[in-house]
Amino acid sequence: MPAEPSGPRPLGVAVAPTGQPAVDAGLARLAEADHLPVGGHLGMYEDVHRGLRDVLASLDQHSGPPAPSPTPDRPDRHDQ
Repeated sequence: MPAEPSGPRPLGVAVAPTGQPAVDAGLARLAEADHLPVGGHLGMYEDVHRGLRDVLASLDQHSGPPAPSPTPDRPDRHDQ
């Protein structure tokens, strides 16, 4: 009967590119967890999470003029 490995085993999760360089860099950084002691995982996960939050926050910032507000619906003129 083969012996069970005593140490951590890499997950080896394949990650497809997203097309967003900052997101891809964060996902690539997650692969480092395979080579870090468990005590280093939290800091790395927090750093990646912070980076992904920053990417999402930047999507909320508009660089152009504000979008026009919607116009109220006009009443139907069929009843005249």
